[in-house]
Order: sequence, then structure tokens, then C-alpha cells
Amino acid sequence: QVQLVESGGGLVQAGGSLRLSCAASGRILSINTMAWYRQAPGKQRELVAVITSGGTTNYADSVRGRFTISRDNAKNMVYLQMNSLKPEDTAAYYCQANLRVPGQFYTLDYWGQGTQVTVSS
Repeated sequence: QVQLVESGGGLVQAGGSLRLSCAASGRILSINTMAWYRQAPGKQRELVAVITSGGTTNYADSVRGRFTISRDNAKNMVYLQMNSLKPEDTAAYYCQANLRVPGQFYTLDYWGQGTQVTVSS
């Protein structure tokens, strides 16, 4: 069974930094894209950043230039370095991986449980 586990969330003052990590474990054949989403109270979940297996990245306009997504393919991990944090970045952050497991000829999206990021003003 595949598991995605996030870590690194917490409380930080505006202007500060945090680094989120997400580890994918289990019987995994391959991972395509890995991404970070976030969901603030009363709002829809939104894409923050995505990275392909080849390292191509894309970001939401609201975080471009402040956040950096990276991954370690050998360890099945994805990271999100968040700098210059703002109160509006406060949300639960979720890791997502599009991957294939043994016995399947297609990929599926798997999600972590989320980690809370709170930015105080």
C-alpha cells in the first residue's frame, strides 16, 4: 500500500521560511508528477507547485518567486521551500503524487494527510 507522509509544517512569522517534505513509500513502480496543494479554511484546495519526474516545475502565481519545489527521485521525496511567507499562505498543505504500482498499467493520484502551515502577521 502506498503512503505519502508530509512533515515540516508549523507556525512562523510573516517574512519567515519553512521547508515541507513529503515521503512516498510502499510498492511503487514509478512516480510521474509530484505536487503540493493547499487548502485554507472555507476555500477550495488549490495547486501550489508541481514538478515532473524530469524536474520541470510550475507554480501558482501567488507563490512564484517565493516558493521552490524540488524532488529526490531516488528517495521518492518531494520538498517545498517556502520563503517570504505571508499570512495568506496559512493553510493545510497536501502532498500529491501521480504514480504507478505493480499490477497496474495506469497511474493514480495519491494524497498525504496534510501538514498545517500558519503564518502570523
